[in-house]
Amino acid sequence: MSLDKSSKIYIAGHHGLVGSAIWNNLKARGYENLVGRSHKELDLTDQYAVEKFFDEEKPDAVVLAAAFVGGIMANSLYRADFIMQNMKMQCNVISNAYSHGVKKLLFLGSTCIYPKDAPQPMKEDALLTSPLEYTNEEYAIAKIAGLKMCESYNLQYGTNYIAVMPTNLYGPNDNFHLENSHVMPAMMRKIYLAKLIHDGAWDMIEKDMDKRPINPDDKLRQTIGEGNVDGKNPKDRILKALEYYGIYDNKVVLWGTGKPLREFLWSEDMADASVHVLLNVDFKDIIGIEKYSSVFYGAKVDGTVDRNNSEGRGGAIPQLGEIRNCHINVGTGKELTIKELSELVVKAVGFEGTVEFDASKPDGTPRKLIDVSKLHSLGWTHKVEIEDGVEKLFKWYKDGIS
Repeated sequence: MSLDKSSKIYIAGHHGLVGSAIWNNLKARGYENLVGRSHKELDLTDQYAVEKFFDEEKPDAVVLAAAFVGGIMANSLYRADFIMQNMKMQCNVISNAYSHGVKKLLFLGSTCIYPKDAPQPMKEDALLTSPLEYTNEEYAIAKIAGLKMCESYNLQYGTNYIAVMPTNLYGPNDNFHLENSHVMPAMMRKIYLAKLIHDGAWDMIEKDMDKRPINPDDKLRQTIGEGNVDGKNPKDRILKALEYYGIYDNKVVLWGTGKPLREFLWSEDMADASVHVLLNVDFKDIIGIEKYSSVFYGAKVDGTVDRNNSEGRGGAIPQLGEIRNCHINVGTGKELTIKELSELVVKAVGFEGTVEFDASKPDGTPRKLIDVSKLHSLGWTHKVEIEDGVEKLFKWYKDGIS
């Protein structure tokens, strides 16, 4: 199902890490009719606001890149938010995409959907085969629900909704806030601030804190009092707040043992993969055209359905067997330990201090490498290797506060 250059494409989360990269990728390909709304302009958890938006804009395609995200600490502190906020957003956008006749929808999930002890590298078929990692269970369940919504709408209504599951992402517009950032940007900012403290570069520390103030949790407030921590705060208050996050003069303390293995994908590579799938891959390509075209009594070979035909929906057709795990893993198929990642960051930052690991804190999943053979078979492979990507990310971060 093709989208032409005039197709209206709504990108939910267009200011975020992946959404902004997808927006830029589409622009570079000549797709100018793009629609985006900030969170202030459109709260995706508000059912009526989302319906009104779809009534007014009538997009031809939707990229659902908006999500409530964070690392181990955030997942532990805000468990209810992680499941409820994401479920609300997904339900509102996907249901309105269907009711408003959207031609194509791309749903972005996460490889944390896979079981904690899934065989490595993880194939799409590993989904729901054993228990999830506890520390990000709520987020994973929400994302599993999202990919199942896409799959189920396709099977029942003949829609063309594709779910992609990216590995750990990093890149321009990443979240560097100390309270809820992912492992790489958190590590990078901590190491850089520890270097600045040692160098006595207080003007740069103030700029950094003004750009991304700390919003203290209850425990930190007991130490430093109420109010955010920005560059205008007294020096000792800033230093106490940074120490709370393991940032000292020429020393950084990171959570866990440093032994877990992780795979990382440059966000602009993820965007390119997403746009490739959006423009070139249909549901029929994933499960096989013969099976797809025969599932729907009222469906055409291209996957479209006459919505006025009450028979134009699938449901359980026993002779076709079970259709599941139609999502697509997106990654590099390569991994490194968190300790090895810290060494790359230390090199990029030019840090000459020490990096310690606090083994009393959780590691999360021991290993998270995905099998990307399905993605490769659909015509896409990554371009940016991790060594170059870390350098590129630090340059973007440092340029933003210089």
